[in-house]
Amino acid sequence: MSNTRIFSARNVITMNPSQPEATHVAVRDGRILGVGSLESLASFAPYTLDERYADATLLPGFVEGHAHALEGAMWEYVYLGYFERKDPEGQIWSGVTSFAAMQERLREQAAQLPADQPLIAWGLDPIYFDGARLTREVIDAAVSDRPVVVIHSNLHVISVNSATVEAADLDRHAGVEGIVLDESGKPTGELQELAAMHAVISALELSFDLLKGNDARALRRFANAAANVGITTTTDLINPLNEASMDHLQAATGSDEFPVRLVPALASMAYTPEAGIERMHSVQDKGHNKLAFGPVKMVTDGSIQGYTARLKWPYYHDGHPNGMWNAPPEAMVEMIHSYHQAGMQLHIHTNGDEAVELALDALEEALSLWPRADHRHTLQHCQIIDHAQLKRAAKLGVCLNMFANHLYYWGDIHRDRTIGPERALRLEPLASARALNITTTVHCDAPVTPLGPLFAAWCAVNRETSSGAQLGDREKVSVEEALRMITLDAAYTLKLDHMIGSLEIGKQADMVALAENPLEVDPHALRDIQVLGTVLGGVVYDAR
Repeated sequence: MSNTRIFSARNVITMNPSQPEATHVAVRDGRILGVGSLESLASFAPYTLDERYADATLLPGFVEGHAHALEGAMWEYVYLGYFERKDPEGQIWSGVTSFAAMQERLREQAAQLPADQPLIAWGLDPIYFDGARLTREVIDAAVSDRPVVVIHSNLHVISVNSATVEAADLDRHAGVEGIVLDESGKPTGELQELAAMHAVISALELSFDLLKGNDARALRRFANAAANVGITTTTDLINPLNEASMDHLQAATGSDEFPVRLVPALASMAYTPEAGIERMHSVQDKGHNKLAFGPVKMVTDGSIQGYTARLKWPYYHDGHPNGMWNAPPEAMVEMIHSYHQAGMQLHIHTNGDEAVELALDALEEALSLWPRADHRHTLQHCQIIDHAQLKRAAKLGVCLNMFANHLYYWGDIHRDRTIGPERALRLEPLASARALNITTTVHCDAPVTPLGPLFAAWCAVNRETSSGAQLGDREKVSVEEALRMITLDAAYTLKLDHMIGSLEIGKQADMVALAENPLEVDPHALRDIQVLGTVLGGVVYDAR
């Protein structure tokens, strides 16, 4: 029997500029042997003709350049998000649109737990609740007999009840930046960013890797959820890469049933630069066909909707104090210099434009001191990067991965409250970045928003908020550009575009099958296209 298989499709969108369209893809030994018409591939006979997707559209498998394996663990806990959401088992969870609804769900969950077990919930978005902050008293009114930890949707803020304040002895840590205090100097229960969260994590012995996000079961759940929305390569964009994590990564990805390629990024904030560089060197030879190492993740500031992002003057539109750094700026500059000099690729979390400025300044200095061709350092999120900064990024050869989903989920909030109407027009300035020939991609940042590259592409194309308003028409991109952002351009930011991201001879046979052609449907229907399945290295995985 031949080991050559030819996949037939109604049409193939290749992302190969030399041959953008085809009808068949020939696969041998997990790689693409040829792309074209059946007649043009006839010389590869004998072959098996696979017609399961004969009425579908094939594209390169989607590449998710910013997600977290935590998506596979979060559903162990109670969902409190504002928007309706589907869990991996297919259950639809209604959105939580008030503190009263939150309290009711917390009571229901607490009643199902053993008496001594902490209650963990996630996804809360209190910025939708008329700007009220979630205090420990509000949580106490629902559950007071055990520690309660509520993780906000942005993952940069948690809120806890009084039992947790006592268990973590937060009064003793009141001087730590990020532990929010009331007028009397007592902790309110709101903890902003990792330094403040650490006391609670330690006291409750939580594995904030995060919350078991790195165990093999969570990784499999994460991978399956990714494959179901057409992803064939995804990042886990903050991973400790310690020995326990490495064991889980290798065990999960080593299975034939694991349906994606995984690219974990070193959580650099957990190491000194010297130790982090040493750790990266130690894991380079531990990858395989489904596990690739390379990116180093840095986190500069927090989130805009959580008011922890660092914004340039005039700061927050509604007068809220500016956000906070996750490390002293001079320490982050040193980290950028060290990893760059060591030849490593940085993926730098920069939500606010002041954080973008810090990263660009440090990268410009590093490139001046230690010039490097094709470094592909990437700014992640960069939501309100301004036009002068875009020009600097282009000059420095920096890539951008923008959080396009923010346009839908928080666009109205940003316009009306956090950044105001003018800056909101340049929220995720995708068209401006492409006009400067900056390699730019978009992402979902799961579990912050659900996995779904077609939805991220829809956001980039339509720029529509959850209320139906248009936000910055001049920054819209075409459907073809958006598809490139979730395939070849995303692969480029991971230094994997020689292997994945387009359908052309020699590359990995990674594909997604769609029920409709995204170039032919109404652009507003892009997010509704059904994913039929994926192909990873020639192996078919049906979507569930």
